[in-house]
Amino acid sequence: MYLDQAKKVEIFGQYGKDAKDTGSVESQVALFTYRIQHLTEHLKQNKKDFGTARSLTKLVGRRRKLLKYLYNKDINRYRALIKALGLRK
Repeated sequence: MYLDQAKKVEIFGQYGKDAKDTGSVESQVALFTYRIQHLTEHLKQNKKDFGTARSLTKLVGRRRKLLKYLYNKDINRYRALIKALGLRK
């Protein structure tokens, strides 16, 4: 499996306050970004996998909503997260 428990703990430890911080916006956006990258690679090889394409679109929308929330709440945290993840804007 592409996303096991150890990888989740690593992502949450790197972007959250600690390894058990699974609810912060930064850790959720980082997890969504990892999943989006994985699904994008999958869709490059499997162009007709429409179920995965739909789930990718939904994930991108969820990440966009969280980023918008963070932008309105604390612009400095937003800018730091965008820079750390290498996202546009």
